Amino acid sequence: MAVTLSATLAVNEALAERRRRGLPVLPLGFGEAGLPVHPAMREALVAGGGNNAYGPVAGVAELRDAAAGYWQRRGLPTDPDLVVAGPGSKPLLYSLLLAIGGDTATAAPSWVSYAAQVQLAGFECLQIPTAPTQGGVPQPDLLAAEVRRARARGRDVRSVIITAPDNPTGTLASDATVRRLAETARELDLVVISDEIYRDLVHDDAAQARSAAEYAPERTVVSTGLSKNLALGGWRLGVVRLPDSGRGRSLRAGLLGVASEIWSSPAAPIQQAGAYAFTEPPELTAHIRRSAHLHGVVARAAADRFAKAGAMAAAPQAAFYSYPDLEAWRGHLAREHGVTTGAELTALLLEDYGLGVLPGSEFGDSPDALRMRVATSQLYGETDDQRATALESDDPLDLPWIADHLDRLSEVLEQVGPGDAADGAPDAVAVRTSAD
Repeated sequence: MAVTLSATLAVNEALAERRRRGLPVLPLGFGEAGLPVHPAMREALVAGGGNNAYGPVAGVAELRDAAAGYWQRRGLPTDPDLVVAGPGSKPLLYSLLLAIGGDTATAAPSWVSYAAQVQLAGFECLQIPTAPTQGGVPQPDLLAAEVRRARARGRDVRSVIITAPDNPTGTLASDATVRRLAETARELDLVVISDEIYRDLVHDDAAQARSAAEYAPERTVVSTGLSKNLALGGWRLGVVRLPDSGRGRSLRAGLLGVASEIWSSPAAPIQQAGAYAFTEPPELTAHIRRSAHLHGVVARAAADRFAKAGAMAAAPQAAFYSYPDLEAWRGHLAREHGVTTGAELTALLLEDYGLGVLPGSEFGDSPDALRMRVATSQLYGETDDQRATALESDDPLDLPWIADHLDRLSEVLEQVGPGDAADGAPDAVAVRTSAD
């Protein structure tokens, strides 16, 4: 299959090119956590800098033990021998798909790389709509019906990927939905791959992201990493927790076989720093909670700007995303701008206004839908000093560089939209999915 640049990376490069040309940008497309490296993580990395030997394919024991403890503290007892580390969660996911084999089901919308990786592996991706405001998890009854239809036409569907919390919507599936998904996977004999890389970035301390591993432990693989909660996207370290079952041990053997031919072993200094992070020392847990607060305040503020312009936008619950729907603008956009699809709308916003967002179609949504993913994590500042100030602020919306970005967002929406669309608009309502 022809492979094109990932949409999230492509929009980031397009915005960088605009900056080089001296053009204004409003960077809301790239899902990087946008915060400085914690000093303790720098020290841990330096301490591991002298280790340049190949290590075990699964990762060093210190890292696997620390990751097992991380999951244990979240109610998921974990055998360190069933933890596998890799150079980021993306290669781990791809290797899992190769090791599991067969077709895969995902949510619609869902992160751009799931479907792309399934197709790269030579399989078919079934994209199943989510319930309103419950992103990341396919509706279990629709999943069951679609898997049975696919199997009836000769397809070999073996797995389902869920995201808890969700990218692109920034929402949390309910406990009941995750439980029913796990039950459905058991009935259909599917492996569940639960991507929980945003789990520590739930905005409300009282809320919880539930794991399918709580309800179907014998068949659920859990993945996480350091790129979101500690803003270490460039360090490239991910870990997966495999089921403590015959299926899990068989999957471990297959995953290590693939990994041994692709990356041999993760970088040793990064593993040592990762082992420190997964022990969750107080200075890092406090840093992560401040990060979640910052992400929540700014993501909700951006969603509010869209809602006031007439969009439907579910209030973000985790990470730094929202997923507004501008269906209320459809007639105006067609008449005034010749725009009838999500991709045309986001192209207009980028080319004419420097506003970088991604259309819902990149996440498996309907091409006609006027929905988009908005990522606010690049609004925290241009320098580490500004970003650190945002992280420490009790009210980051008062910081002039964040306030200016949000005001610019309102200006663009006012210029592109019908102007009176916000009259009577609700503050936050359910985001529709491609099941509309």
